[in-house]
Amino acid sequence: MTGHYSGLAAEDIAAGAYRRDGGTIAATRWRTPEGEIDLVVTFPNLVVFVEVKARRDHATAAASISPRQWSRIAAAATGWLARHPDGPQTCRFDAALIDGTGRLERIENAATFDGW
Repeated sequence: MTGHYSGLAAEDIAAGAYRRDGGTIAATRWRTPEGEIDLVVTFPNLVVFVEVKARRDHATAAASISPRQWSRIAAAATGWLARHPDGPQTCRFDAALIDGTGRLERIENAATFDGW
């Protein structure tokens, strides 16, 4: 259970940073059969799909996101965009990395996909 609560705390830290930048948290832990997106953040002309990882350091957190996981996030993002056709259709994929002290490192455009 400690990992579960650590993950929730990390998502709260990341969500707070996006809110401070003017984003609206549209969804947390949004699930589809294809995958899960930790945070969906909307801005007036942009939707950001965020993978949040908490580990002892930022490098370990970044390394824990596999290419397969990014593919599942992309598939889930496709579902999000299809279900929200009136929202922004320009998107990016970010990684929000939280270290053992609770410090956030945000990597914008952490993943890109053919056709996006």
